[in-house]
Amino acid sequence: MADPERVAQARRLLAQLGVTVADLRAAESIGVQMPTVGEYLPRVIAAAGLSARRTYGNYWARMVALWGHRRLDAISATDIEALQREAVATAVARRNGRGGRHAGEHVIAAARAFFVRAVADGLIDASASPAHQIGKPRRLPSVRRALTLRELAEINEVARTSGNDAILDALLLRLHIETACRRGGALALRRMDLDPVRGLVRLREKGETLRWQPISLDLAAHLVDHADNHGAVVPTDQLLRYRDGRALTSRRYDHLWKRIGDRLPWVAAQGISTHWLQHTTLTWVERNFGYGIARAYAGHTDKTGPATTTYIKADLQAVATALAALTGQPHPLATSLEDLGLFGT
Repeated sequence: MADPERVAQARRLLAQLGVTVADLRAAESIGVQMPTVGEYLPRVIAAAGLSARRTYGNYWARMVALWGHRRLDAISATDIEALQREAVATAVARRNGRGGRHAGEHVIAAARAFFVRAVADGLIDASASPAHQIGKPRRLPSVRRALTLRELAEINEVARTSGNDAILDALLLRLHIETACRRGGALALRRMDLDPVRGLVRLREKGETLRWQPISLDLAAHLVDHADNHGAVVPTDQLLRYRDGRALTSRRYDHLWKRIGDRLPWVAAQGISTHWLQHTTLTWVERNFGYGIARAYAGHTDKTGPATTTYIKADLQAVATALAALTGQPHPLATSLEDLGLFGT
């Protein structure tokens, strides 16, 4: 650590010379052309992952619209905070909205991702990042809960008896209930990600995670039949498709839950979505098989936290055993509950 007295002497000397610390930093960067926000954004996008581009793209575009002509070092924390307030005020009201709070969070996260790249490229100092001078809004507790068996039955009944492709909708719900995967994981499935013999699907999800997830052999057979009859022939073809062969998009989920909510008012009132199915399955697994297996079921064992402790990690066979109990169907990778040690020694 620098001697405080020497630092004070240096500051007095700089004051006598009429030079500031900012002047010294500017002198160090002579010959380096500071880009504008509009000029630099393509580099940020090129270095960002698909998930970041999808989440932050609209906010980055808004930054360019407002500040595209301004240099990176001319953006202040006040500018970013003003954009955050605007995003909160103009957020689209949704049935599961939180008053624009998530939009405000995304503005700060997008700005931080943008300026982290500028710091990494040596264009600004880490301490000069305006986005990191603003705290993110505190996350509110989630309102999601595990659905009851009766609620699940009502949701499945509506999916099977309405819409223009009830078979597809029922297949989607079953896939999410068995795997507890996110929408993105289901939409990213390719023909080559399905192993019907061993009852597995390869999921690619948030944070570029990759894992093999057990599914029942019955669901695997239905997915094979779906692929064969909807044009998913090449190994890299998207697995889930409309009846006309087009690859499924997230709009199918939006229409599905809108239709279910129209027929079941409590679904619309609580803002129930696909994520609630994930919560329901993982809650059941945690209650019946413990924390470690629930984390493995959700694909969270690669993250830091208590589950990095060896004795509460779970393997694929443990997840398959939990799935077999959940579905009431045998699975080729499942072990007996006695082998898991859940019922005595």
